[in-house]
Amino acid sequence: MTEALKTELVNFSELTGEAGSARRAELARHVATLFALTSDRCSDEQVDIYDSVLLRLVDMVEAEVRRYVAEQMSSLRRGPEETIRRLADDDIEVAEPILVRSTVLRDTDLIKIAEKRGNTHCFAIAQREVLSEEVTDVLVRKGDLKVKRKVAGNEGASLSDASLMVLISDAAADATLQLSLSERGDLAEAHIASLVAVASEEVRKKLQAAGREEEAVRLDEAADVAAQHMSNQYWLGRYDFETARSRVILLAKRGMVNEAALRRFASEDRFAEAVATFSWLVRAGVEEMSHWMVRPNPEPFVILAKASGFSSITISSLLSIGPWRHRLTPEVRSESMALFERMTIAEAKRKMSHWTSTVLN
Repeated sequence: MTEALKTELVNFSELTGEAGSARRAELARHVATLFALTSDRCSDEQVDIYDSVLLRLVDMVEAEVRRYVAEQMSSLRRGPEETIRRLADDDIEVAEPILVRSTVLRDTDLIKIAEKRGNTHCFAIAQREVLSEEVTDVLVRKGDLKVKRKVAGNEGASLSDASLMVLISDAAADATLQLSLSERGDLAEAHIASLVAVASEEVRKKLQAAGREEEAVRLDEAADVAAQHMSNQYWLGRYDFETARSRVILLAKRGMVNEAALRRFASEDRFAEAVATFSWLVRAGVEEMSHWMVRPNPEPFVILAKASGFSSITISSLLSIGPWRHRLTPEVRSESMALFERMTIAEAKRKMSHWTSTVLN
């Protein structure tokens, strides 16, 4: 094979010294062009021969010639793997076409280069047509804002939940990143809520305008939920819901969790226990109910309570404890109780059914 390599492609003995500089450049271009034209018809053995020759040649020529070789190799479905890896790890003016286009590179190659090299190499990788989560995790972790913008705007880039949350967090200070994220079609409900929470008014309008009417409604709800949860944390952080939940579970095992127990907790202003008890009785999560029972608009809670058959005395007590003692005005409490008294259980259940497909989700 060594003899074939010398006679069929290159005689390296003729390329030594200063006089061989032009010849080396010419041969590198020639061999790269020849392989690009014939790669689909080459046997595996022939590809290996080309790989050996090109690998030696690219180490003997200037960056301009290496760039030419990289351009020739970048779009090939089959290629000299070692040469392509060598070019991908070159300076960015050489590596760029390989990093952007070559499908010969594997994820392990891309990750290694992204870890080893700087932002220019990461930016080139971020432009690839398809990127796995493993690769984008590294790009998001290692890359600067320019790299993150490119990753976020790449529809072919798969993003893990962790990477998405990093990008959304960074987007709070960068409108361009917000716009890139807003145009992605793979954002889950939680991601949309987080993005809307940090998005500028300009981006929020774009998010809503780009979607269908149903999606726009979903975004409005996500924005509401995100804003409420942000402000709710201040109030809810004062209470130990985990301990309260454990106490209620013990009471439930004794058959002591009922509306009377709920009223007792309310009369004692034991908000965490009241939330845990209410959650148990309506078969809902404590965390979700804690947010319902702190929000400035208690209407959803009132409707759920009516649909679940609670008495007006119990609901009136709950509207005056915990954070609601500070967050609700007398007018809001009065209006809420009027709604509770006016509404029938059937009407409340119909509203709950509607919410199941909108607000609750």
